[in-house]
Amino acid sequence: MSDLERYYRVLELEPGATLEEVNQAYKDLVFVWHPDRIPKENLRLQQKAQDKLKAINEARDKLRSLKTKHQTTHHSPPSHHEPPPSQTNHPPAKHNPDLSGKDYSRANLSNKDLSGRNLSYANLSGANLSDTFMHKVNLRGANLSEANLFRANLLLADMREANLRAANLIGADLSGADLRGADLTGARIRSGERLLVKLIGANLAGAIMPDGAIHQ
Repeated sequence: MSDLERYYRVLELEPGATLEEVNQAYKDLVFVWHPDRIPKENLRLQQKAQDKLKAINEARDKLRSLKTKHQTTHHSPPSHHEPPPSQTNHPPAKHNPDLSGKDYSRANLSNKDLSGRNLSYANLSGANLSDTFMHKVNLRGANLSEANLFRANLLLADMREANLRAANLIGADLSGADLRGADLTGARIRSGERLLVKLIGANLAGAIMPDGAIHQ
């Protein structure tokens, strides 16, 4: 079996699946195998989940890289009727991951794949980021005030000093994220007494919590 065939098999896909299918399969499998869903005392399953996630991450990254390269190679020149990139508020193609300082305020980025992008100090205030995939994204110092991050995947994201004031974080996965010094004042993270944000392994040192208290 070739490596390419193995990557498809890991994601439970048929060879030739589209990039959208790869991304969706990845999200589904991460949801199934996330260690947070497995009892901590079951060390065998915890280890199995970590191994599965490692294989799933590798498969998705390899297939994404391959398909992005293929799309770039076969990309046709834009028509004269298309607006230049500067007139749109959509992130450019994946081959340019540096979006630092860009203005995406009020933009609809729902279900987008922003994994690995550099969005440090970007303005995402009021943006719709629901169900957006942002694994290992750099959001250091970014303005996410009043942004909708419902069910967003922010695994291992760099969110140091990010402004998350009044943001909707219900259903978001912030496992392993670096939130040192972030401002979460007024952010939605609970329904009643029930915490509805995954914060397993997140670093909250010095962060301002939704109630205004500074996390020690």
